[in-house]
Amino acid sequence: MKYKYIVINKTKKMKYLNLSALLIVTILLLTSCSNEAKKTVDPATIHTNGEIDAELTSPPYVPKPVGDRSAKKLIVKMEVLEKEGEMTDGVRYMYWTFGGTVPGSFIRTRVGDEVEFHLQNHPDNKLPHNIDLHAVTGDGGGATSSFVAPGHEKVFSFKTLNPGLFVYHCATAPVGMHIANGMYGLILVEPEGGLPPVDKEYYIMQGDFYTKGKNGDRGLQPFDMQKAIDEKADYVVFNGKVGSLVGDNAITANVGETVRLFVGNGGPNLVSSFHTIGEIFDRVHVEGGEMINENVQTTLIPAGGAAIVEFKVDVPGTFILVDHSIFRAFNKGALGMLKVEGKENKKIYSGEIRDGIYLPEGPGVQTMPSDNKVAASDIPAKSFDEQMKFGKQAYMNTCFACHQAEGQGIPGAFPPLANSDYLNADVNRAIGIVLHGKSGEITVNGVKYNSVMTKQHLSPSEVADVLTYIYNSWGNSKKVVTTEMVKKVKDAK
Repeated sequence: MKYKYIVINKTKKMKYLNLSALLIVTILLLTSCSNEAKKTVDPATIHTNGEIDAELTSPPYVPKPVGDRSAKKLIVKMEVLEKEGEMTDGVRYMYWTFGGTVPGSFIRTRVGDEVEFHLQNHPDNKLPHNIDLHAVTGDGGGATSSFVAPGHEKVFSFKTLNPGLFVYHCATAPVGMHIANGMYGLILVEPEGGLPPVDKEYYIMQGDFYTKGKNGDRGLQPFDMQKAIDEKADYVVFNGKVGSLVGDNAITANVGETVRLFVGNGGPNLVSSFHTIGEIFDRVHVEGGEMINENVQTTLIPAGGAAIVEFKVDVPGTFILVDHSIFRAFNKGALGMLKVEGKENKKIYSGEIRDGIYLPEGPGVQTMPSDNKVAASDIPAKSFDEQMKFGKQAYMNTCFACHQAEGQGIPGAFPPLANSDYLNADVNRAIGIVLHGKSGEITVNGVKYNSVMTKQHLSPSEVADVLTYIYNSWGNSKKVVTTEMVKKVKDAK
């Protein structure tokens, strides 16, 4: 009887396994057929129902989602403008643009749309231009059909066959120069039914710029072809300029909201390592396509490529957007901000719990390698207001981390600059410390500090500006430091 019992149970088990296997095979077949059916739908045959004008938006904003609308004939009218703009404080640049902005206007479509594209070259422009859209299946991505002289318009059409986020750019020779001057943007082709809804969407695009002058040299800076060929960028920025997404220009969200960033890289040369400090991307559409990667810290975006990143914001704060080739962020401009407001969640992030003293072993003092060459500026002397403006910018870039926003310093580590008796006692000594660095013990306002101030790589003009800002802030002596004073101290070394 025991043997019979075993046989019966084995038979039942075999029957169960056979049924399970049959069910799995059936599901796989149905899935395969469904996928095959999806693949066999030719987007070129999708019928368009009616005609609408495209909503075009300037960065960092995007048009409203496509949703479940049917395929349409979509009329896109885009004007090319050559216009002078600000790269950073005191630095001007002649941008070539699609729609008047860098990057150009954001275009939003869906699979199966018939796009009628009107490219208009403003009569005041000096050069011919065209457009190559990576979303186009056709000769030159539209470039061969859109070469347009100043004061003229070209019209062509294309069918959107592939969903994804695609770059567009000018492809008029020399192609690299047109892209390097700002002629790029993004076109989104949503799948049928649209992308899943989120709370906030923004448009960010990185680009590298090459100027005759060095980074920070004031005045109108021409494009430098040799630097571009050598891939030695003076500026690497988001949305066409330094500071385009910081301060009052920062993008925003509230705790609990989902954020979707459409991120492109116009290049023309550099790959972007896009990262948001303090956040993890829940989902990344790799290279702007259908492949999804999850829980991503940093995503690579090639020149001429894009990515869609999505994440939920769980805690408040200012989250810094960077190209994690990090000197590009903090020294060349590839830095933005996402400001999130709402209730704190101490279980997710506590904030500072304790501020203690850390004394590492060993007597070594770290120094930074440097040369003694600092670019001189031929620009006329600044006014006091200009010195304060540029000095604050230099302070926030170079001094903020150690000496803090209000010059209060960090107790036990870095001395205060606010109401500082040490600073106010000797302006030439202060200039020398900024120029050459300092280590060893000092006493500030009766408190002893023993730390290292590294030499700062600033021009004499920048040293004068930052010290003028410090001396005229936080209760200090209101001295004005000139470039000549800085040069005198520098030459005496």
